[in-house]
Amino acid sequence: MTDNPWQLTKAQLDLQARARRLAEEVIAPRAAAVDASEEYPWDNVAALQENGFTGMTVPVDLGGLGHSLLDAGLVVEEMAKVCGVTGRIAVETNMGAISAVLAYGTPDQRAMAAEMVLAGDKPAICITEPDAGSAASLMTTRADRREDRFVLNGMKHWITGGGVSKLYLIFARAFDEQGEELGIGGFLAIRDVTRGLSFGRREPTMGLRGLPEMEVLFENMEVGPEMVVMPPSGFRHGFADLMNAYNSQRVGAGTVALGIAAGAFERAVAFAKEREQFGRPIAEFQGLQWMLADMSTQLEAARSLTYRAACSRGHGADGPGTSPFPDATLAAQAKIFTAEASIKIVSDALQVFGAAGYSRRNELERMYRDVRMFTIGGGTAQILRTVVASRVLDQKLPQTRDGYV
Repeated sequence: MTDNPWQLTKAQLDLQARARRLAEEVIAPRAAAVDASEEYPWDNVAALQENGFTGMTVPVDLGGLGHSLLDAGLVVEEMAKVCGVTGRIAVETNMGAISAVLAYGTPDQRAMAAEMVLAGDKPAICITEPDAGSAASLMTTRADRREDRFVLNGMKHWITGGGVSKLYLIFARAFDEQGEELGIGGFLAIRDVTRGLSFGRREPTMGLRGLPEMEVLFENMEVGPEMVVMPPSGFRHGFADLMNAYNSQRVGAGTVALGIAAGAFERAVAFAKEREQFGRPIAEFQGLQWMLADMSTQLEAARSLTYRAACSRGHGADGPGTSPFPDATLAAQAKIFTAEASIKIVSDALQVFGAAGYSRRNELERMYRDVRMFTIGGGTAQILRTVVASRVLDQKLPQTRDGYV
């Protein structure tokens, strides 16, 4: 087995090593406290920002370094090995909402978003509602045109970073002044600046506890034309374009799961070598040897899928150079496989530790709770299978009851 299956360049290997040092020396010692306090780790955000790990994918002409998604993924993976929360922050300062704004925003919007993420902000993408999760197109948040601006009313739920993020990309159903629906569009708002933007209750989550999942509320929130994100296809078809930003988010989410699994695997191997039972290290028992072999195999397969998806940026359905985001099929396949494999890997790693792994004094207990999110958030494993199936069959697969009629 090669240590460098994707033939990383020297610059990428150096970047990976630098991220690993930061993770091990600065982020790891804080991980348990972040989980216990459930507080957003501003110190970790500052460390990421100081090391150039926020806004990595921002183009050079906007003050960034123009890194690739794979470059950013290498950093995400190292952070997630020791702290899933910091791994997710590294994702969302490089992918997701920022990807959509950089792809479809005006020059002023792009400059504003770039400045925020380079300073450490984690933009929030606001799609999910209580009755519109996987069925995102059923959202009820409204944006009503009033002369040259829109007025938003409604709410979003399970918004990652709600209340701590500064920039929000909000998806809402737009209507003209006569009440005719225009389609679903993207609207930008800034915490403590945009009037009518507020926050409701925080969801008490199983894992990733340092990253709030919040209700975001809009009450007569006015958005001027300078804060409307408009893809070239306009309101009527722009929703599909904006949703493609989730392709990079999905690669990022898979990379966090991959990092958590890799961290758990490394801990399990080290423990198996040092823990003795019946007068010898437990690594000498074939049952555990085969378990570790399976974990290693699953990890390498997950890494290959995830890295390949990250490298597919710019390859749309119509060929190379036709999309600013990763290939939708590869992104979905990577997230499905990596999320499910990572849950199994972390669970087996905990099993290697036995009762010690079940204790809250052990990192594996926290990692097991953290990794469980990734078959759910950013597109459930079931919905993403539908995405893949629609590509395989080359046809739309509507999920409404009368969809096939």
